[in-house]
Amino acid sequence: MSELSAVKAALKSQVIETPSWGYGNSGTRFKVFAQPGVPRDPFEKLEDASQVHAHTGVAPKVSLHIPWDKVDDYPALTRHAADLGLRIGAINSNVFQDDDFKLGSVTHPDPKVRRKATDHLLECVDIMDETGSPDLKLWFSDGTNYPGQDDIVGRQERLAEALAEVYGRLGAGRRMLLEYKLFEPAFYTTDVPDWGTAYAHCLALGPKAQVVVDTGHHAPGTNIEFIVAFLLRAGRLGAFDLNSRFYADDDLMVGAADPFQLFRIMHEVVKNGGLEPRTNVNFMLDQCHNIEPKIPAVIRSVANVQEATAKALLVDADALTAAQCSGDVLAANGVLMDAYNTDVRPLLAEVRAELGLPEDPFAAYLASGHQQRIAAARVGGEQAGWGA
Repeated sequence: MSELSAVKAALKSQVIETPSWGYGNSGTRFKVFAQPGVPRDPFEKLEDASQVHAHTGVAPKVSLHIPWDKVDDYPALTRHAADLGLRIGAINSNVFQDDDFKLGSVTHPDPKVRRKATDHLLECVDIMDETGSPDLKLWFSDGTNYPGQDDIVGRQERLAEALAEVYGRLGAGRRMLLEYKLFEPAFYTTDVPDWGTAYAHCLALGPKAQVVVDTGHHAPGTNIEFIVAFLLRAGRLGAFDLNSRFYADDDLMVGAADPFQLFRIMHEVVKNGGLEPRTNVNFMLDQCHNIEPKIPAVIRSVANVQEATAKALLVDADALTAAQCSGDVLAANGVLMDAYNTDVRPLLAEVRAELGLPEDPFAAYLASGHQQRIAAARVGGEQAGWGA
């Protein structure tokens, strides 16, 4: 296989998971901006996700968020996904919106609240079993706002206890993906604030526990690609939550703020086998489209990931190694910059054409008339949104 053929094959086999909540209404901390045609239930969210997959060919999986995507019949939802050419991806838990979780969920000082939170996580495992989902994704808003508010070590022990119980409930072929976040809504201590904390808990749990890297969850200047490379080397990179930020957890379209960072991340992914099936890294989007239309924004996000991946695949690995081994700093950097500065849009258009897909998925969707059809059809009911 030629080098170009190998690049094309990798791009054709890429899988990007889209979030159900990315198709609903969302907003800033001040207002949620409703849009016409937004889904009214999880079934319609899947229908929107199928449009992204139909136009890009690489987005067959959809993350669910419980209880936002709670239904009475999960097998029916799973069949609906299959009928649309999709499958259910990660099940995301929610232990941050209930009033009982004001002082924490699984780390709360009250054992009754901890039990309630852990039971929800176990409910999510049950939903995994019903939908065939391979991954349980956990993010905890737990933390404290003031020195002395609670016992830091005690909260870590409570967290470990809950994680161990849920881990023990996972079936064969299932994983626990543990996400971290530097701050917010807890501002003094966060119980899972960084990749090291998440990694340590995963190590203690076992091989089915892996770390999620949300690209918006780091302090300014953090070298995210180092984290990615370290976790790949350790076999503990389970998934990405791909988005973009200018200040904190902005959840903007991936590649919007710093496309060069996304390229650097994907370079480490490609170089260290992160695209290979054996590593089982899940490339998930975690985005809230506040002022832009939902489906086109997700299509553009998928294309941004594809472009960064294509550039990473075009890095001349032999030339890079030679420059690194000879200590030629400028030459090594130049190899990366040559790949980054390559316009890969014609290559991706060629790949899509070979797959029988629109060469420009964004333009094709806009021309399809689907946006106008759902705006006219989805009248009545309650639009899905952040928290619903």
